[in-house]
Formats: sequence, structure tokens, C-alpha cells
Amino acid sequence: MIDLPWTEKYRPKSLSDVIGQRLIVDRLKSFVERGNFPNMIFAGLPGVGKTACAIAMARDLYGEGLEGAFHELNASDQRGIDVIRGNVKEFAKTRSITRVPIKIIFLDEADSLTADAQHALRRTMETYSSETRFILSANYPSKIIEPIQSRCVVFRFKPLSEDEMKDYISRIGKGEKLEIDPKAVEALIYVSEGDLRKLTNVLQSAAMKSATISESSIYDVASRARPKEVIMMLNNAVLGNFDSARTELDNLMLKHGMSGEDILMQCYKEVQNLDVDERAKLGVVRELGECNYKIVGGANERIQMESMLANLALLNLKKK
Repeated sequence: MIDLPWTEKYRPKSLSDVIGQRLIVDRLKSFVERGNFPNMIFAGLPGVGKTACAIAMARDLYGEGLEGAFHELNASDQRGIDVIRGNVKEFAKTRSITRVPIKIIFLDEADSLTADAQHALRRTMETYSSETRFILSANYPSKIIEPIQSRCVVFRFKPLSEDEMKDYISRIGKGEKLEIDPKAVEALIYVSEGDLRKLTNVLQSAAMKSATISESSIYDVASRARPKEVIMMLNNAVLGNFDSARTELDNLMLKHGMSGEDILMQCYKEVQNLDVDERAKLGVVRELGECNYKIVGGANERIQMESMLANLALLNLKKK
């Protein structure tokens, strides 16, 4: 028998199991107790608990009758107007046979819906408001049209704290009998960037190799560089040591297999940790922005990355 992915295995079974988001969870629990609630938009970064909260709330609300009263769709896969007029509308107009007379339609990644689909959804929300409630999950809620936003209560999910992620890592470690090094815990938090789903996948991939999880195994699985490697490259460039900075760039792109954009994102995170003055940091951020703009526009990433390092070295020469 094939084990479930850990993202499913450790998904909360009820609202009481949700990691973090205590204010939102308390509000959702009150809705469950009343058996009534408004249409809602769950807004926030990926992996902070939006989908987990929607499914956990439905489980608490419907219990064994979940399948007939809760309908989940991923709007990024089914984003056209036909889905709203067909699949969504058909489920919305049916009656709930559970003890709770209200059904839930959960549209994950609703910000991917086309404008026509959103206008059709608005009309469906109005027509079947007595028997159906909608929960829309969105990474970018500004992409949801104003008429829908005005019909929903918006819950903004915050990034999880380090302590909350450490508790979650500890829970998986105990459940899977893993020996996780403290530095590996810090590496997991660093590479996940607040995304609990990403953290879980990286940890599971590392555990497939060994039950003893080290810092190096986390960075290898995530194909990410250690912060000190990125800092060393930037420091060398800012101090005018172009050859040394270029060698570090080779190491990042060849040893870790990182793309130019991946390196730029890590560079951006580490700017505040550089051992240079504030004026030099301003120059680094400016060059990172220029390089990112050119790479996104289709320029050769290797050439642009070396050009960025060269420009940082030139800033040092001009200063002298």
C-alpha cells in the first residue's frame, strides 16, 4: 500500500488542528456553532492554511455528510464561464440533505477565474444564496471583481511564525520517527519561506533518503544555496572582487542547479545581511531589480547575472 503524501496525511481533520491563524479559526468555529455563515474570501500567500481551513470547517460542520454538502473546485484548472454555468450552478441549486441546510462550494485559486466566469459566479451567488455559501481562496484577491468582493467577508491569512512552523516540524518528526537536526529545522524554515505545504514536501523528500535529517540534505533536496554562499558572492562583488564573485556564481548555478531568478530571490533576501554600508546595499537592490527585469523579459540569464556582478564591482571602483 502506498502511503499518502504528507501534505494530505497531516492536513487538519478539524479547525482545532489548524496551525496558526488563531483569530480566523476562532471566527470559523463560531460559524460552525451557529450553523450559518456568509460567503467568504480566504486571501493570503500559498501554504498558510486557506484550503486546510475551508476543508476543516466543512468537516466540523457536516461530519459524515461532507460529500453531499461540500463541493471543491480548483479554479486554475476549470476557469471558464462554462464551469460556473454548469458544474457550479448544478450543485448550487440542489438541496442539502444534511442536518445543516446550507451547502458549501469551495473555489480554490479563484483569482484565476476569467472576468466572464466571475460575473457569472456573482449572479449564481445571488440566485442561490438561501441554500449555498461560497468560499473563494485567492493568493491575489485584487484579481477578484469588486461585485464579488462586496458580497463576501474577506479573511486575510498571515504567514506562519517560526515557532508555529517548528511545532509542525516536531509533530511530523514524532509521527514519522525522524531525527531532525536543529540546523535542519532552520534550513526548512528558510527554504519554505512561510509555505507549510512546501516545507512538508521538502521534509518528506529528505526523509525518503534517510530518517536522519541534516541541514545539507534539506538544501540539496530543495535545490537551494546556503545563505552564507549567497552572501559571499554578493560581498565579493560589492568589494570589487569580480573573479571570486563569478566563481561563487558558477558554484550556485552548476552545483545547486539554480536558475538566475532563484539566485536573485535569495540575493534579495540576504541584502540586509551583507557586511557593507547602507549606500552599497541600495546599489545591490537596484542592480537586482534591473537584472530581474531583463531575465523576465527573455535575456540570457547567465550573461545578465554576470553583468549584475560586474556592475556591483564597478560601483566599488567608482567609489574609490
